[in-house]
Amino acid sequence: MKTGLLVNVPVFPGGLEGLEDQFDVNHIMDKDERAAFLQANGNDIEAVLTNGTFGISTDEMALMPNLKHIACIGAGYDQIDIETVKRRGIAVSHGPGTNTVCVADHCMALLFAIVRRIPAYDSQVRAGGWKTAADSWPTLTGKTLGILGLGRIGLHIARRASGFDMNIHYHNRSRRDDVDYVYEPSAVDLARASDFLIVICPGGKATHHLVDATVLEALGPEGYLVSAGRGSVVDTDAVVAALHAGTIAAAGLDVFEGEPVAPQNLLEAPNATITPHIAGRAPEARQTMVDLFQQNLKNFFSGQPLVTPIPEMADE
Repeated sequence: MKTGLLVNVPVFPGGLEGLEDQFDVNHIMDKDERAAFLQANGNDIEAVLTNGTFGISTDEMALMPNLKHIACIGAGYDQIDIETVKRRGIAVSHGPGTNTVCVADHCMALLFAIVRRIPAYDSQVRAGGWKTAADSWPTLTGKTLGILGLGRIGLHIARRASGFDMNIHYHNRSRRDDVDYVYEPSAVDLARASDFLIVICPGGKATHHLVDATVLEALGPEGYLVSAGRGSVVDTDAVVAALHAGTIAAAGLDVFEGEPVAPQNLLEAPNATITPHIAGRAPEARQTMVDLFQQNLKNFFSGQPLVTPIPEMADE
């Protein structure tokens, strides 16, 4: 008998191929359809495939009494209640490092775009306009880049920024002893020291609204913000207010609260460049993600160790 698998997220073309021999795959994106399915078939589901944005609610988990494993595409898992899965003995895996390179590339692309006003100038030229005598925007070379979250992706960003002779400052939960970048004791201190601030730390309760109005004020009217970690880390209302008031110069956002629906006042900010949570998408990363989540699923249900359990379960 096949293992019941619920998939509640978009999956790359071909991403579920090869699972049908072992799993009864139920790919249900619509919340109401999923609720009806679980009411009738929840007992048959032993595995869930999701991601950090969608996750799986505790109410839905309650409808799956035989749920044993949750596999996340990508590194994020902040929409999964850790206390619940630990209490129920549900193993959780994720995909750290599968899209590190393309997220770092995308962060740098957003930084270039907002500092040099590339999207605005593209629209201006297409509308028949041209530059004015007053047009002049900063270069990136020699500036100070603050990285909020110096993990895998943050280190790759720092490496790229070093190629532009940037000075690297960072803030983490604790100082790293394997880098010689400047450690700042808080997000506010980091913003105050930086010309550019890239936010790339994970989501969750500990980082909710870590970047708020106070941090944005510290970044200042000549400061630039890039956010590509989790939308919950940056207070979107505060960013919108800062953009319209000129508290910061510009922002490049690949994530924001309430996505995929962007607030209208964010869309109306001419100094915002927004991409649709696409930083981790690249052909090179796609297959790595697919291979990893499939391997975690197959390992778990064949009695082998997970390749990449979440840190909270790494020693269990």
